[in-house]
Amino acid sequence: MKRLATWNVNGLRAITQKNFLTWLVQSNCQIIALQETKLNETQIPEELTNLNDYHTWYASALTKGYSGVALYTHKLIEKPVIEIGLGINKFDDEGRTIIAHYKDFIFFACYFPNGGRDLSRVPYKLEYSDAVLAKASSLKAQHKKGIIIAGDFNTAHHPIDLKNPKSNEGNTGFLPIERAWLDKLIQHGFIDIFRQQHPQENGQYTWWSYRYSSREKNIGWRLDYFFVSDDLRSKISHTWHGPEVMGSDHCPSYLDLEL
Repeated sequence: MKRLATWNVNGLRAITQKNFLTWLVQSNCQIIALQETKLNETQIPEELTNLNDYHTWYASALTKGYSGVALYTHKLIEKPVIEIGLGINKFDDEGRTIIAHYKDFIFFACYFPNGGRDLSRVPYKLEYSDAVLAKASSLKAQHKKGIIIAGDFNTAHHPIDLKNPKSNEGNTGFLPIERAWLDKLIQHGFIDIFRQQHPQENGQYTWWSYRYSSREKNIGWRLDYFFVSDDLRSKISHTWHGPEVMGSDHCPSYLDLEL
């Protein structure tokens, strides 16, 4: 069994000063995708430069303190072949993608863009989303392996996935066009595995505003996902969230994969 996690840490340097290393040990994860690391490789905290148990890779944005993803793979499992980015500059310049090729599956660690309060970045977000889907579909056809796309998708799919759907219909993260892209992802054979395993569970959120005591009141959104190709469906034994894990405005999401 492999345990996977995805977590938007909202600043890896900041969370390293809080609870990240403790969580890393206690989580018992073999594959970890991190988003919004907000650093380049010269800024990695010393505590993370010599992790004895993990191979680590980083994709950084050209803009300092912005975006960024990381992938940690435990040394007890196979070391994957890594692709940094999608090969498209306007997306890779924001450090949004790491692709890991394992023996039995291909893992995408992704940080999907925020559409912006003025919605000006929604077209860019949808372009990036289409590029991820095209890359995943191409690799699946080429290698005949299962695909896992993990990360902060910055979209709540259905009304059950956020506390106040009606009042957010005009906001990025719950726009019809953003939600329709998740429909398209499913139409291409990918499964929101958490929602499949927990179809009717309300209050299952992974992000809360820092304002209005939103986390304490569980006024949140489910923005972080594992989408898996259909051939992996039966191999996912358990999926869950970790809202008790503090340090970021997001919480980690987990998946147990039995191959």
